[in-house]
Amino acid sequence: MDLVSPRSAYVPAGLLAFFLLAGCGDSAPGDRPASGTPASSAASGAPVVDQDELPAPEVASSYVEEVGTLAGHAQVQEALAYLESIEPRSLQDLIRLTEIPAPPFMEEERAAAFAEMLREAGADSVWIDGIGNVLGLRRGTVGDRTVAVDAHLDTVFPIETDVTVQIRGDTLFAPGIGDDTRGLIVVRNVLEAMVAHDLRTEADLLFIGTVGEEGLGDLRGVKYLFGTDGVSEEGLRIDAFIAVDGGDETRIVNQGVGSHRYRVTFQGPGGHSWGAFGLANPHNALAAAITHFVASADAHTADGPRTSYNIGRIGGGTSVNSIPFESWMEVDMRSLDNTSLQALDALFQQAVQRGLDDENALRRRGAALTVDVDMVGDRPAGTLDPSATPLIQRAMAVIRHLGGEPAVGSGSTNANTPISMGIPSVTIGRGGDGGGAHALDEWWLPVNPHLATQNALLLTLVEGGYGG
Repeated sequence: MDLVSPRSAYVPAGLLAFFLLAGCGDSAPGDRPASGTPASSAASGAPVVDQDELPAPEVASSYVEEVGTLAGHAQVQEALAYLESIEPRSLQDLIRLTEIPAPPFMEEERAAAFAEMLREAGADSVWIDGIGNVLGLRRGTVGDRTVAVDAHLDTVFPIETDVTVQIRGDTLFAPGIGDDTRGLIVVRNVLEAMVAHDLRTEADLLFIGTVGEEGLGDLRGVKYLFGTDGVSEEGLRIDAFIAVDGGDETRIVNQGVGSHRYRVTFQGPGGHSWGAFGLANPHNALAAAITHFVASADAHTADGPRTSYNIGRIGGGTSVNSIPFESWMEVDMRSLDNTSLQALDALFQQAVQRGLDDENALRRRGAALTVDVDMVGDRPAGTLDPSATPLIQRAMAVIRHLGGEPAVGSGSTNANTPISMGIPSVTIGRGGDGGGAHALDEWWLPVNPHLATQNALLLTLVEGGYGG
């Protein structure tokens, strides 16, 4: 008997009971922004479409057969059913974790809570490494390889943000409820199902909650895991990496969007706009740098690998009648190709220097301007061939086995780091339906939420080498 539920959208009866017991008042089921889009996003127009997303290539028959054989084992079938049965309880844990604030560099409390969840789920050992990542080990029967299943602990929201979960109808609202707190629950549930049904792979498995994925965290947790040559500072080597991030469980990230982020600050003596006229003006230098950069960056990004740039924030100055002593900007550059990203970075550096030189050449008195260029983000780019990478072939085969149609595309996730090193890696979705990521009105609806955990379980088993 096939224990995998059909893919047609529904909220399981056990979850509906959870919402009724939670006291949802008179709100109707599905009481969330229309068309699955938060009001804050709807107001901005059409959603952004991933231009790099493509239908998945053909899956080799050997991987289809491999997954079919795996899923046919009685213990695996029981584990798949178990994952669906624990979803109502999982909502309680999702709420508990969501309500622990965890901005980058302040993940300690959530890490402790997640570590306890892994212990309760039955990990053979659980520890927190030197940078703050939580790791739970399930030993393999052979142990000659290590496969990691990861979600990130941190959210983008400042520590003072109200992260109380609000339940309206069958929908949960809270900053960070989807990205990536639900991912942590998926990771924990996979471990719990394996322990409950005595499923062991040949490879050692690591169930991980990483720090510092978001914003200025700059992938610090996953960079620590892989070090500079694939080996962590603590001697850990991971042979395959599965990140749980993003929404749709049928989408696979095989391309890491690399990024360089800078904060640039021009500085000078400053003074009165009349009495000190003739001093070099940091705002003028900033404006010149932007002008030079945009002209050269536009030409660079017109063709070749997809590459982008953005002047995201600017600031400085004290009043309309003061020559500012400081002018700053924050800049984001991205590409699917490291060579293109480095070339764009070089154009940026040249533009900053030209802006500084232009303004200093115009000064009539006073000290010359200086500039500080601080890199605040460095995410590597990379692509793995979905036709030639067994992990990606298996990920596509699993999705098709569960009734979905896989698509491959790009993203900026923890998988960037191992992808850039050529280590087999994917990012898969946390499931359900949701929206408003990185917004205060983020929401998540448990529509077929078990499909994402079933997807993650089958992929972990087949990549880890489960023989029944």
